[in-house]
Amino acid sequence: MFWLLSLCWLKLHLAAGELDYTSHGEGMQLEGDYSFAGLFPLHYTGGPTDGLPALVPCDQGRPNKHAFHLMQAMRFAVEEINNDTGPQPLLPGVKLGYQIYDICSGPASVLATLDLLEQQQPHSSSPQKAVGVIGPDSSSKSFTTASLLGAYLVPEISYEASNEMLSNTLLYPSFFRTIPSDKNQVAAMIQLLVQFNWTWIALLGSDNDYGLQGMQSLLEQAPQHDICIPYQGIIPSATADTVQTMRNMVENILKTKVNTIVVFSSKTIFHDFLPFVLERNVTDKVWIGTEDWSPSTLISQIPGIQTIGTVIGVAIKDAAIFGFKDFERRVVEAAVQHVSSSNVSASSSNDCLQSTDLYSLAVNNFTTDTYDTTSSFNVYKAVYALAHALHEALGCDVGECSKRTVNPYELLPLLQKVRFSLYNTSVYFDINGDPLTGYDIVSWIWRGTQWSLRVVGSFTPDPISLTMDPDLIEWQSTENSQSEVPQSLCSLPCPEGHMMLLTGQHACCFDCQPCPSATFFNKSEPTECQPCPPDQWAPPTSEACLNRTVLLLEWDNPLSIALLFFLSCCLLLTSSTAIILLLHLNTPVAKSAGGRTCLLMLAALTVAALSTLCHFSRPTPVGCILKQSLFTVSFSVCLACIAVRALQVVCIFKFSSKLPPAYDRWMKRRGPEVTIFSVSAAILLISVIRLSLDTPRPAQDLQFYPDKIVLECSKTLSVGSGVELASVSLLSVLCFSFSYMGKDLPANYNEAKCVTFSLLVYMISWISFFTLYLISRETITMAAQVFATLFSVLAFLAGYFLPKMFIIILRPQMNTTAHFQNCIQMYTMNRE
Repeated sequence: MFWLLSLCWLKLHLAAGELDYTSHGEGMQLEGDYSFAGLFPLHYTGGPTDGLPALVPCDQGRPNKHAFHLMQAMRFAVEEINNDTGPQPLLPGVKLGYQIYDICSGPASVLATLDLLEQQQPHSSSPQKAVGVIGPDSSSKSFTTASLLGAYLVPEISYEASNEMLSNTLLYPSFFRTIPSDKNQVAAMIQLLVQFNWTWIALLGSDNDYGLQGMQSLLEQAPQHDICIPYQGIIPSATADTVQTMRNMVENILKTKVNTIVVFSSKTIFHDFLPFVLERNVTDKVWIGTEDWSPSTLISQIPGIQTIGTVIGVAIKDAAIFGFKDFERRVVEAAVQHVSSSNVSASSSNDCLQSTDLYSLAVNNFTTDTYDTTSSFNVYKAVYALAHALHEALGCDVGECSKRTVNPYELLPLLQKVRFSLYNTSVYFDINGDPLTGYDIVSWIWRGTQWSLRVVGSFTPDPISLTMDPDLIEWQSTENSQSEVPQSLCSLPCPEGHMMLLTGQHACCFDCQPCPSATFFNKSEPTECQPCPPDQWAPPTSEACLNRTVLLLEWDNPLSIALLFFLSCCLLLTSSTAIILLLHLNTPVAKSAGGRTCLLMLAALTVAALSTLCHFSRPTPVGCILKQSLFTVSFSVCLACIAVRALQVVCIFKFSSKLPPAYDRWMKRRGPEVTIFSVSAAILLISVIRLSLDTPRPAQDLQFYPDKIVLECSKTLSVGSGVELASVSLLSVLCFSFSYMGKDLPANYNEAKCVTFSLLVYMISWISFFTLYLISRETITMAAQVFATLFSVLAFLAGYFLPKMFIIILRPQMNTTAHFQNCIQMYTMNRE
């Protein structure tokens, strides 16, 4: 709206003939075959107080030494090209001219732009028209200028406007710049914060396009790098109405307790804000600055500024122009001589275009610092870029340029293709008109009140890379040593294996909670403890899961070797006993023990002992089916044989006279064999039904131990296995009962003590195993089950068969018919 009003104002004055476009200050215009325009803020002026687009006279402001050096860089570059004294001859036979405008304010910048556009009109009274524009200095002024010049496709190269919105070629088709876009500057700042782990920061921005757009871009990118911004403030222009606003901003910064403050501001606005920081005695902070203010002496020369803390900033890469200082020195000498000889005021009160003469500025003999030199090189590059485009347009490659009329729009496509080097610096533009250059990272160095800049790192945008040497930074702090990097965190990092429990709206503020067992801390999910996979575990406060220990009875385990030796002994005893009984099968001892039934018992005990082989190594489907059922059925056969044999003895000595027909029929119809078969078949049927309905399979017990995997067979304590156990237990009780009934029989037939001992050992073994199984699943428990099985077999071998073997081998005189008849007679006589 502002520039539209200005355009209308200009049109009215054009019609009245009140503007003289040829009236530029002395030394600010040079006639030539082709002309470049330069837009420089040669004075500092405040804006209009009433908010209207009024024009403030530039000569009422204070001189801008920085802009003076920029303007001189343009004049120096044009002189080099005209005299063919530059790095390379560009325009032989052609003289360049320039038109320099003082754009001390927004209205002055708009009027200068309108003046340039008026030159493009056929009716223009201007003796020459600019084919390209250098400037303006700021993003705020560049938006209007780029829009107006872009409408006529007049090439414009800014030396300090860095707002990334200006890269939009649809809105600003003829805009170029020699300073990197703020997009790269924001990326450099983000990388700087990440480098030092400053995640709790305040963000300030100036109330203009430069500051607002930079703040917005940084706000968008900060969460992607876990950076929290508890306070953000916009620095207004300094007026009587904004004093309290700025004081409140300083108080808010202190309340948030941040130690790092990022300031995306122009130097003029930040210059007016810093006195309020010093007034509040803010110290020991880290200030991250943009390329506009961090290397500027306008900021560093504020009295007492060295107390605010450490300043680290982004700066345009340092460069120098050979011969430039001598050129400026000669201009100052000429200005002094001119002023002293003319005996007139050095300033010029030109028309509304706010012309300024060169000598009124040069007599100030401004000093030159690194910031001025670097920015001057950006102007120098811009002039040479336009000159290269003009070189192509005039066909100067043949040795002599053709002096023809060149319209500004002809230079536009040529400017997009320029590529050359100046003092080892490559100059070219991408498709958006931006240079692909990086930044230096600089730090303020103080020696008392003497200020200097030190390059401590560099940043490249493609690919994004930050190189830093923190040892070069002198940290300004009243508490910590200069070698210690200040922290700027809301909460200290959690110890290893602790998750973050957020305590507010910012992800940087949290409490630390240890991860429980079976979970681990995954850095990609800092607010949650992740569960471990089923085959892994983790102790409390762990950052990774560990493989669980697998529990099984391997063949090469020392316990396994001992148990296999025990098994071999049992098999040797059963086989030896079977052989001895087989050789003495017709002897009274063998017959009293059960005769051929003993061989069945020994075979059953052998199978029961062999069932332990299913307990070793990893469980298999067949092994899980056989492991319990094979022992249950085989051991039941043995118990059935002992029970039937005990029943026979009791019937012969106690009930044969009372029930002779029944006992005789039972014996004649092979009752003992049928009874043993029936009982064994019943137990076998129970096992088959259990295996069909409740089939045990290889399984992994992940619940019993948090850090171990128990490889076992399922259904160990199921209903089916309980029924099997109950049937065997019932058979054991019957066996014990029948044996106990014969406790007063002749010694050769009285086996109550032996069977009771065997059953007692058997029950104690299995009760001990199940008790251990309920509290442990270790390898020792697996070994205990094997041991209980073998010990049960050994108990019946020792309790039932060992006395018989003792008589057969060592007391053969007792293994006679006469001895047995004598025992029976003694039993009969005692009963009578």
